Amino acid sequence: MSRSTQRLVRDGILAAFWLWFGARLLNDWFGGVFVDAGQPFFDPQPVADAATALGDTAARLGLLGVPVGWVASALDSVSFAMVYLPDLAAGAWLTVVLTTLGIVFGLVLAVPLAAARVYGRVTHWVALAFIELIRGTPLLAQLFVLYYALPLSRWIAAVPLVGSGIVPAQAVWVAVVGFTINSAAYQAEYIRGSIEGVDPGQLTAARAIGLSQFRGIRHVVLPQALRFAIPSWTNELVYLTKYSSLASFITVSELYHAAETAAYENYRFLDLFLLAAVVYVLLVLSATTTMEWVRKRVAIPGVGGSAGGRSPTE
Repeated sequence: MSRSTQRLVRDGILAAFWLWFGARLLNDWFGGVFVDAGQPFFDPQPVADAATALGDTAARLGLLGVPVGWVASALDSVSFAMVYLPDLAAGAWLTVVLTTLGIVFGLVLAVPLAAARVYGRVTHWVALAFIELIRGTPLLAQLFVLYYALPLSRWIAAVPLVGSGIVPAQAVWVAVVGFTINSAAYQAEYIRGSIEGVDPGQLTAARAIGLSQFRGIRHVVLPQALRFAIPSWTNELVYLTKYSSLASFITVSELYHAAETAAYENYRFLDLFLLAAVVYVLLVLSATTTMEWVRKRVAIPGVGGSAGGRSPTE
């Protein structure tokens, strides 16, 4: 299979996933546009009945019925997924919220932290202390401190609209704060490495034409450094998508928590966690595909052999 065909298949799968995911969320948010909130779009019972019938046929055929048994198992898995995907979709939405807000707000903090690490004097040590403290302690411990040891949850709960309608409860926002702080520390190091990869002579040249150090960093160094940091950002986005499961320990009903709750109802832990794993993989593929699109969009034509640039002969 060629690379273009692989991309086409991947994009088709992701498009189908997000079409279903978007329809699922809109249906449940607006009280049941297509079906009752939390119910499958299609009745899974006929699929389950077909799986049972094929399973009985496979048992009667003996060895010859093995392929039929495989089809029966596949149909049983499909009917099972149809029943529990609505619950997982609600959890996956919170996973997307935690990941997106964590990396965006983390970037806002990471840029000045990285600049302070490279160019600061006193601020260099302040930024270094913050980064090493956050990177040196487990994310789960940070979430516990924010949620259980500090009054942050109580303060957020007092904000109007929190926990009403589609606005998540205070535990989600505490998790956002935790992911923001944690992601900021890691992103700051990615950006610091990218800043140090920019030729120092460019800042010198910017100062020579009359720019202040701040404006030189902002207009000359950072635009290049942020492009260099995109592969690291991709890793951070994947990291946050997976580690958002830690928010379940502070009562956030994200994807992992939704799968675990459903598993305790029917004790089919393996099936539900495999189903959750498929959703995680689709979210991670969406993240990496998005970041690849961003990389191409911001690539400077003709620089670094980027896919978005023209060759010298064109």
